[in-house]
Amino acid sequence: MATDFKSIPIIDVSPLLAKCDDPKMGEDGGVIEVVRQLNQACTQAGFFYVKGHGIPISLLQEVKGKTHKFFELPYEEKSKIKLNAAAGYRGYQKVLENITKGVPDMHEAIDCYRELKPGAYGEVGKILEGHNQWPLNPPNYKEMMEKYINMCTGIDLLIKSTFIISNQNCSNQSEISFFLFSDLSRNIMRGIALALGGSPYEFEGDRAGDPFWVVRILGYPKKPFENGVNDIGCGAHTDYGLLTLLNQEDGINALEVRNLSGKWISAPPVPGTFVCNIGDMLKIYSNGLYESTLHRVINNSDRYRVSVAYFYETNFHTAVEPLDICKQRNGKVNQADETKKVKRAVYGEHLVGKVLTNFVF
Repeated sequence: MATDFKSIPIIDVSPLLAKCDDPKMGEDGGVIEVVRQLNQACTQAGFFYVKGHGIPISLLQEVKGKTHKFFELPYEEKSKIKLNAAAGYRGYQKVLENITKGVPDMHEAIDCYRELKPGAYGEVGKILEGHNQWPLNPPNYKEMMEKYINMCTGIDLLIKSTFIISNQNCSNQSEISFFLFSDLSRNIMRGIALALGGSPYEFEGDRAGDPFWVVRILGYPKKPFENGVNDIGCGAHTDYGLLTLLNQEDGINALEVRNLSGKWISAPPVPGTFVCNIGDMLKIYSNGLYESTLHRVINNSDRYRVSVAYFYETNFHTAVEPLDICKQRNGKVNQADETKKVKRAVYGEHLVGKVLTNFVF
């Protein structure tokens, strides 16, 4: 449960990443300290910054820079990749077409999802079957974003690192480490698994061994707004999955997180870091020990703001329920007649239910 926190902690996760492939990583002193900080952050705020994440700062900046160029295009150009049901609810939305709790938001966006194999998840999955729509302008945007997403997710990174070593005779250890370090979300989740008292691999296999992902590429108009019904860039909400990595614009304070007393705490950009927060599925897994904290965005600056939110999720079809280790920590083990702190949910159903109510067509 969130507390009356007054700021968001910064965690250097490099000791965790350095030991991420060691089954005994939980015995390492550096990892133990990172795990302690993760537990404190997830218990008190549900939010934290990460540095030492191994993803090049140059790529974080390139993603934001090219995204600015896209949002600067005229609507006629941006609407070539207009979000629609036939594309699996992927694509571009203009300002006021995204809705949070019934209220249109003051942002525009590109939404994309991990692409599903047709028929893989029945009727629920069918709704999100389609191909991501990437703009042709600016050039190479698709290639840049796919590289970025792969680094956040970790999909096929071991294959990539093997290719570098065996086929290019690479002897540069820093380059090899760069690829291995890029499995960022999965390795942060290993630290969180340890923080909850489990093994590093609690969120792999049937839970998140084949993770779904969502990316929202967001643009927030500067103030004063034109044709705005409110000044909220994105209304108060919680995220749906396990872990969010937010790459936000430097120099603009817009993200706010609500503490237990209802006060909105600023989460200002810290250059070179991601802002991380836990989502609804991790709240369930933790049996409420970790809260998916309400947050919102208000851009009151005189600059257009860009951010890229990457959401690391469970397997699409996973039925999520509290881990036994977390039920024990809450004193609820073997008390079947007692109401659980949180209820079971199937991730794909949870996601689709949100998607179908989030857009104006």
